[in-house]
Amino acid sequence: MLYQIYEAQRSLMEPFADFAQAAAKLYSNPLAPFAQNPLSQRVSAGYELMYRLWKDYEKPQFGITSVEVDGVDVAIQERVVVDTPFCELRRFKRYSDEPHTLAKLKTQPAVLVVAPLSGHYATLLRDTVRTLLQDHKVYITDWKDARMVPLERGTFHLHDYVHYIQDFIRLLQSEYGNCHVISVCQPTVPVLAAVSLMASRGEQTPLTMTMMGGPIDARKSPTAVNNLATNKSYEWFESNVIYRVPSSFPGAGRRVYPGFLQHTGFVAMNPDRHLSSHYDYFKHLIAGDDASAEAHRKFYDEYNAVLDMDADYYLETIKTVFQDFALVNGTWDVPTVDGDDVERVRPQDITTTALLTIEGELDDISGAGQTEAAHGLCTGVPKARQQHYEVKGAGHYGIFSGRRWRELAYPQVRDFIARFGEAPATAKRAAPARRRKAAAAA
Repeated sequence: MLYQIYEAQRSLMEPFADFAQAAAKLYSNPLAPFAQNPLSQRVSAGYELMYRLWKDYEKPQFGITSVEVDGVDVAIQERVVVDTPFCELRRFKRYSDEPHTLAKLKTQPAVLVVAPLSGHYATLLRDTVRTLLQDHKVYITDWKDARMVPLERGTFHLHDYVHYIQDFIRLLQSEYGNCHVISVCQPTVPVLAAVSLMASRGEQTPLTMTMMGGPIDARKSPTAVNNLATNKSYEWFESNVIYRVPSSFPGAGRRVYPGFLQHTGFVAMNPDRHLSSHYDYFKHLIAGDDASAEAHRKFYDEYNAVLDMDADYYLETIKTVFQDFALVNGTWDVPTVDGDDVERVRPQDITTTALLTIEGELDDISGAGQTEAAHGLCTGVPKARQQHYEVKGAGHYGIFSGRRWRELAYPQVRDFIARFGEAPATAKRAAPARRRKAAAAA
């Protein structure tokens, strides 16, 4: 019922948001006879703020049309290469008619960026993608809003997430020989599971794994997010935050964790900061500070755009990652694709994939040590192929977006990928033997 009430309220506020937008434009129009005075500027700013607070935020676009590679502008074409019921795999194809640049683009490594499925769209990693495109072929998982997925497409579980990642890794391996994987926040756990299972089967694993600000071991330096998950029971979450999608959406009847609840939780973590930001926006509008006002719009266009998550996936993530700590306890069993068996997740079986973990010094979502814990699990990876980096002064978003990402974190990621761009020689010799053994067992 809560979801239906929310949708009714949103529909009710829609005409008021349209009115506020029109009034803001009217009072700021230089041709209007009453627009050239301080009072009109304040009225316009007030209506603009109302519009921003009341409007419905749709999924943003990546909007990356070009990047600079060695001083040359390279055109970007965004396209979907795999379309599944719950996720699109997007590629950002780079084009250039400059021979030297084109030759360089062809030799650069392929990177799979696994975006979080935790309330926001993959476009939250726009800056991550744009920066990576300077030196890499880039693919990203673009998770779909569960309320837009019809019931007949089935449900989505945490193990489906793991299988999707494995399929995407195999696709890039078939195209380029191998690839690198970067996971940001929530997907660090399923990515580590996916690669672990591939290693346990004797499959080829990615050359590197970069894990950024994720809850590998949520017991370390618990944050408000962790405490909520541990202080409430599984049954509490199922009874209090799971609702059915209203009839006005393609996914009508699907059980979901609604995006608007997740957004409320995001805001509740730092209400003073958001209140101050909106007041500053009001002052920027009055002062005519267009650059600051536009920066506010861009941030909140992304921050306020949220998606629903399938209930099974959400509840299983709560239990597996934040309540049972199944990954670090070595008790996580993932069903096979056909559902006839289960496989134990064993990170210690990873031997050839280099591991980089990145944390933000001031991260209030994934606390200190949570991501670094991956090193203690991946005991089969030689120490020389492991690295940890803490981004000084960075909060959660600062490790993958903004100045600190571009100037501090990204050089670490770029150099790590370049350093381990080939599998160890021993792994190359051992791989055929593992494949022969697997074939014999089959």
